Amino acid sequence: MKKIIITGANLGIGFYLIKELLNQGHKVAVLDIETDHLGALQKEYPEKLYFFRCDISKEDEVNTGVRFALQDLGGFDYAIHNACKCTFESFENTSIETFHHVLDVNYFGGINFLKAVLPIMKEKHKGKIFITSSGVGVMGFVNITPYASSKGALEGLAKCLNIEYKDSGITFHILHPPLTKTKSSAPLPVPFEFMADPEKVGTGLAKRLKSNRFVICHSFAQKVQTQLMYLFPVSFGRFLSKMTERSAKQSNSDG
Repeated sequence: MKKIIITGANLGIGFYLIKELLNQGHKVAVLDIETDHLGALQKEYPEKLYFFRCDISKEDEVNTGVRFALQDLGGFDYAIHNACKCTFESFENTSIETFHHVLDVNYFGGINFLKAVLPIMKEKHKGKIFITSSGVGVMGFVNITPYASSKGALEGLAKCLNIEYKDSGITFHILHPPLTKTKSSAPLPVPFEFMADPEKVGTGLAKRLKSNRFVICHSFAQKVQTQLMYLFPVSFGRFLSKMTERSAKQSNSDG
């Protein structure tokens, strides 16, 4: 049985990820600003699931949440930063305040979380930390500059810490889900059939947390696509942005 703490699991990929982990018999603590779906899930796993309402961008709230989670779990084997915020607007029409808010949640929220859990893992000289990234953080995308920039920053953070903590017994990994049918991706003008099912993605990632690979995907097909994105980031970004634009025009003409 593993003791796992995760940010952002009330909905979407994170929800199904923890549901699979609970099915496997692990204990899970969740930090999230929304907790309504977690309350229902806890009724199925009353002695396995714990959750705490927490704004991940607030350092004091994160520290409090981690402290309560530590009391319930007694330690952390895995820590997963999955919480995120995504906005949809052109660069010129995106305010500086929006950039700050997205980065405060996605990037600095991750830093708040890691600074809280790392000392706990260091005491036992072991642990695995997973950071949920995105293909747009590698290749870029149209009209989501704050989100894509924050994911790119998280990629760099994971790489730096993987080197810095190489002799600590703690390893760092990046989770790379595909474009998925989630609340955060709903405004994208992409047909739903082009988006992955969140249950399949979350379940697949949960089953692969034992992997020692730096980049972890929920399926072999996604692994191949992610490798291609790393090899040809600009080409992939332009291609997918063009496909999205074409889909939006088609939807407008059909309407």
